[in-house]
Amino acid sequence: MKKEVPVEQLEFGVFISELDRPWTETPFMYQGFVLNNEKQLEALKKYCKKVTIDLDKGPDLPDRSALLTSRAGDPPLSSAHPRVAEPIGPSVLTTIKHKVVYREKATVDEELPVARTAQRQTEVVLKDIMSQVEAGKALDAPRVQEAVTSMTDSVVRNPDAMMLLAKLKEKGGHTLDRAFGVSIYMLTFGRFLQLPREQLDLLGMLGLLQDVGMTAVPEEVVEKKGVLSKPELMVCRSHIAHSVAILKDTPGLPSELPELAALHHERYNGSGYPKGLKGDQIGLFGSIAGLVDCFDAMTHARSYAEVHSPSNALNHLYNTRNVLFDGPLVEQFVQCIGIFPVGALVELNSGEVGIVIAQNLVRRLLPKVMVVLDAKGVPLRPQLILDLAQEPKAAPGVPYRIKRTLEQGSVAIDPSEFFL
Repeated sequence: MKKEVPVEQLEFGVFISELDRPWTETPFMYQGFVLNNEKQLEALKKYCKKVTIDLDKGPDLPDRSALLTSRAGDPPLSSAHPRVAEPIGPSVLTTIKHKVVYREKATVDEELPVARTAQRQTEVVLKDIMSQVEAGKALDAPRVQEAVTSMTDSVVRNPDAMMLLAKLKEKGGHTLDRAFGVSIYMLTFGRFLQLPREQLDLLGMLGLLQDVGMTAVPEEVVEKKGVLSKPELMVCRSHIAHSVAILKDTPGLPSELPELAALHHERYNGSGYPKGLKGDQIGLFGSIAGLVDCFDAMTHARSYAEVHSPSNALNHLYNTRNVLFDGPLVEQFVQCIGIFPVGALVELNSGEVGIVIAQNLVRRLLPKVMVVLDAKGVPLRPQLILDLAQEPKAAPGVPYRIKRTLEQGSVAIDPSEFFL
């Protein structure tokens, strides 16, 4: 249930679902968020007079009349509202000792054909990997390293091209798509964190291979709709042990790779598996792997869970910082991916639908968008390219703006046809 309330009556802990003005005209990063600090409240007071709160996602406001009869010394009703969790220890970001500044050496248009070649090469390698594992054979480490190197080269030149392909590529099977997407996100995030080149290669390989053990999990368990039984859950979780064993038995891979592959389901508060590691015990690479894997899973079509729009997935991660994931690392990931990630489907204020094809690193709310459907849902031929930072007009005196992000599959188009 939703409820419209004056900004002056807001309490911490409520879920802000709608504003009395477009989101893009405010500094808020998400389309919906939990109100949990003074900075957010001050911004709401500055930009809005009324907002809508969602009572299914957060508490209702207290009955103001009850405050008139409360006894002196009673705690305020808002004290039970959730707060941002305190960090367990130092952030894993403090372990980064050496940084490299990467500069874009190609535009998205220039890099896209090169990235597409690298993507196709990686897809072939991934299919061969799965076949080799299912046949009980060792992986071809040199081919894997060659594929990762080509992806890393592309991401270093311009990450948007590979990110676009990773987001749109969804026809090679769930395991293949997830491996490719996670690898590209990890490479892109590592580049954003300015990690040295050799660490980027290791991150890319980790993203590609950390779930290779899923080949040992029965398909009926992987594709089951609904909650897994306890035995099924144990079978599914066994993919980590299988991944570690496969990587240990593959000569030519980095020696630390098997140990790192065991970390992407560990969680910051110790609630993860297989070891229940906590805080900085998970390490930088394990923390990156878990964060990226979770984001990619939430934005990827799954038989057992609803798909989330990128902005909603980022909002979820942000709200679980210092609980499931290292807080500062989450904040850096949000900055890296952007409010409107490359490859995201978006609805414009004109009613048209587009695909984000490039970030604007300075003005995050104004990326470059390819418009693919008009306001009536009719495909555009040719497509319209809008650089929102240049203030193109949707109508006289009205610049184009992004109204909201859309869940994958929510509109009748296949974005991959425009790029793959």
